[in-house]
Amino acid sequence: MGAQRWVNLGFIKFQSSDLAKLFFPMFLSYYFLNDTEETEPKLITYSIPLIITLVSFLLILKQPDLGTALILLGSGSIMLWFMGLPNKFFIYTALFCIITTPISWHVLKPYQKKRILVFLGQGERNKERYQIEQSKIAVGSGGFWGKGFGKGTQNKLSFLPESRTDFIFSVICEELGFLGATFVILLYILLFLQVLSLISTISSVFSQLMCLGLLMPIILSATINIGMVLDLLPVVGIPLPFMSYGITHIWTSFASLGCINSVTCQRYAQDLTA
Repeated sequence: MGAQRWVNLGFIKFQSSDLAKLFFPMFLSYYFLNDTEETEPKLITYSIPLIITLVSFLLILKQPDLGTALILLGSGSIMLWFMGLPNKFFIYTALFCIITTPISWHVLKPYQKKRILVFLGQGERNKERYQIEQSKIAVGSGGFWGKGFGKGTQNKLSFLPESRTDFIFSVICEELGFLGATFVILLYILLFLQVLSLISTISSVFSQLMCLGLLMPIILSATINIGMVLDLLPVVGIPLPFMSYGITHIWTSFASLGCINSVTCQRYAQDLTA
């Protein structure tokens, strides 16, 4: 729909910003590993990671892809906080963003402004609010047990836009009901807790940093996607990990978990040899 997010190689198309979720944590961990001799870097050490994070955010925003840009910015911020960036930096940055909100508003694309206004309750149900209204109908009509797998009318009759990608969770709610949707959420929670538990057992701070950076985009994507289809957050173009259609983000998500698994397996191997 006018966005320039995909690189077409002829036989396959991939979304380059999704690859940043995989390689950006590796870069940051490699940078801190080689540029710091102590576990607590000096304040000047954060300058290059901050610049790289901001530039990456702006480039992805230019595509435009606000959702992925925010996820990368959030993941990078959490990684820098994990490495000891002072809390006052985030407080001052938040205050700066609040003060400059009128300027930021004019930088947003028209459709991005519309999504924020829709979240605040504006727009007509058959125009600007159509997508989120259809999502809420799908979620509510599923009831407790759901309509049955493959029997969701919002999806089958094409009332719900992007039902295979960004709004797949609405289809889950309609077809599997509250019980099925809760089960899916619990699976995500168990996955995240298990991976965080494994990360906490890694002895190297830099390996922990990389694994945390690989996991955070998955956590943020799941949280934001579920929040937006339930009208708890503004609508952004973020797929639901391991559920939404799209080769690039599915491959990136599994590759991230594979890298984390590889690091933890090597840690176990080192423990056995020790």
